[in-house]
Amino acid sequence: MRARWRLVRRWAWTKTAVAARSADAEDAHLRESTHLTVDAATRAAEATLKAAEKENQRITVAVVDRNGNTIVTLRGDGAGPQSYASAERKAFTAVAWNAPTSELVERLEQAPNLEDIPGTLFLSGGVPVTDEGAPIAGIGVAGAPSGALDETFARAGVDALTR
Repeated sequence: MRARWRLVRRWAWTKTAVAARSADAEDAHLRESTHLTVDAATRAAEATLKAAEKENQRITVAVVDRNGNTIVTLRGDGAGPQSYASAERKAFTAVAWNAPTSELVERLEQAPNLEDIPGTLFLSGGVPVTDEGAPIAGIGVAGAPSGALDETFARAGVDALTR
């Protein structure tokens, strides 16, 4: 956990920033959240690409923030043109549901209309990045011959953040 603090930035209102507010309202309206820095997202994406290169796979990796906004996307040499959008959508899906997309694929059998939600892609290859169990980012990979490989590479990116 200590290594992660070098990779994330905590944003919070300080008491001096809210001194003008009443003491009762102060705690009720403010929350602290953890965000991945650009440096951490880039490190995760590069680790993901390296894991794929070791397996001679050409992929695209996307890292999105808690809101699904892209922090960084890296398209590996020779990755297919469709992999860019797929990686971003897998990352968004993983962070939105705080679950690997491989697990979410199984949920579609019970609720097939989930895939109608804009921006989502229920294919294996997306994993959430969490801090104390809460999702703070998502990593999505596309381009390998199977979703299982995509997810393995995405997990290498998450692992790079905890070293």
